[in-house]
Amino acid sequence: MSVTPAPQGSLAAPPAAPAPAGPTGRRALGWRLRFGLLSLIWGFSFLLIKVGTDGYAPFQVTLGRLAFGTLVVAAVLVTKRERLPREARTWAHLAVAALLLNALPFSLFAYAELTIPSTLAGICNATSPLWGMALSLVALSEDRPTRRRVAGLGIGFIGVLTVLGAWQGFNGLDFGGTALALLASLSYPIGWIYVRRTLAGSGHSNLSLTGAQLLLATAELAVVTPLFTSLPTHFPVVPFLAIVALGAIGTGLAFLLQYGLVAEVGPTTAQMVTYFVPVIATAAGVAVLGESLSWSTPVGAVIVLAGAALTQSRPRGGSRKRDQSGARGHARNGTDRS
Repeated sequence: MSVTPAPQGSLAAPPAAPAPAGPTGRRALGWRLRFGLLSLIWGFSFLLIKVGTDGYAPFQVTLGRLAFGTLVVAAVLVTKRERLPREARTWAHLAVAALLLNALPFSLFAYAELTIPSTLAGICNATSPLWGMALSLVALSEDRPTRRRVAGLGIGFIGVLTVLGAWQGFNGLDFGGTALALLASLSYPIGWIYVRRTLAGSGHSNLSLTGAQLLLATAELAVVTPLFTSLPTHFPVVPFLAIVALGAIGTGLAFLLQYGLVAEVGPTTAQMVTYFVPVIATAAGVAVLGESLSWSTPVGAVIVLAGAALTQSRPRGGSRKRDQSGARGHARNGTDRS
């Protein structure tokens, strides 16, 4: 990503489109409100995962999330009378994208939150731009390292060590859960790079590709879930409602908001939502779930976000050009990141 970081697992980007007609002030207010709403949705997704796993197995939470998210996108597809891709090759690539950008990271975060607080999961999610920068230097020849971006990578990982309390020997840290959350964050840029190499310029609309991707991710979880879980003997209402919200709002609606933002203001501005997500996730975890918070967590999160911002920085001259061209294909590398 010069790889676009997007927390929650999307795939395709809408083609560049002019902002809706109307007064400039109204347009500006519109996208800012949607930007804030998307930040809130993705920030609260980690809380919803935590609540969902209180009543259901992690794979069941992920399957429900994907199913309800798919229903929302499918409803929009039907309304707009758009068709899913027909080429077998496209479906094969989408199956890999569904695994790397949806099924795998969603499941890893759900398992992680069995043993770590939602605040830590949200902060681990913010490391995706760092992983993306490191991987893109190896996998994408057009992404050349600069001193600023390399410095951002180093600063970001210092922030990770701060969050984890490295100077205390990681006392009280659940290594298994933290590792799963970090692996989930790593899965996103791997998926973005794969999509960038295989599906960029496919000619299909972002809505069509996303609908197919979510459908495939749901099918993947539908196969895996019965193998590792048993049918619940009771169905707790609050965790179930959390899963419904996580899918319909945190996945389906969030994807649609993300694409609208990329089309209107470009990927460079739209991707900034990533830097608000851990802040909201931390505030939600502490205020709603009563999770504890040591000083190193918010301090480390600020360092992580500063490093991530540096890894995404580019020369001023290329910024506008990137936004104009990137709105067509760059957010194909986005995700639903939680």
